[in-house]
Amino acid sequence: MIDPQSVIDPAARIAEDVTVGPFSVIGPDVEIGSGSWIGPHVVIQGPTRIGRENRIFQFASVGDIPQDKKFGGERTRLEIGDRNTIRECVTINRGTGDGGGVTHIGDDNWIMAYCHIAHDCDVASRTVFANNASLAGHVYVGDDVILGGYSLVHQFCRLGEHSFLAFGAHVDRDVPPFVMAAGQRAVPRGVNTEGLKRRGFSNDSMRALKRAYKVLYRSGLRLEDALEQLRQSAECPEVSSVERFVRESRRGIIR
Repeated sequence: MIDPQSVIDPAARIAEDVTVGPFSVIGPDVEIGSGSWIGPHVVIQGPTRIGRENRIFQFASVGDIPQDKKFGGERTRLEIGDRNTIRECVTINRGTGDGGGVTHIGDDNWIMAYCHIAHDCDVASRTVFANNASLAGHVYVGDDVILGGYSLVHQFCRLGEHSFLAFGAHVDRDVPPFVMAAGQRAVPRGVNTEGLKRRGFSNDSMRALKRAYKVLYRSGLRLEDALEQLRQSAECPEVSSVERFVRESRRGIIR
């Protein structure tokens, strides 16, 4: 299962059924869970923990030091969950000492070729990163988010659950849950109704989210007044999630 032309540090902990292709390099402090497949020419540095049934394709660089001039060699780490697909030439960096110390990837994510996930990012589960999508440091990506090809997210921004970034979107503020964003710089373009349909959301929930979107973006209300109206209506848990996300935003939301 491990090609003899790969280079694996004796301190790495690799489950017995893991496949490692030729010319891959796996350093110390790396743990790879059962059922995972590591293709040829992959470099994995540690401390990095990779869960079960992941697939990492050729020329990916996983767990190397952060691209941060302030990084001084602190012991930081990368954590990757289960059943993720990481395609060709993806780069995922470890955390930084003053940024929390951890880059985290959840479960069942699909990360296409040439994507970059920088230090201290927190990516939840079931996301899709189309080719060349990139996150700067400290970005949060919620469950079921889709990032279109060549989309870029500025450091410290948050993408709420079920949000959608169109092709080439450049995000410099938070994107609320369930919202579509497009453009340079990115602006809101409605509710991600197609994605919600595919994931089984009810018609009632989608109608409530559309009403919430109009209150937030089309009513002309000041943000605080719009949020108070959403709080009072609280038609469904999804609307409450939007209201809570916006109140917690530190960078402000796209407008």
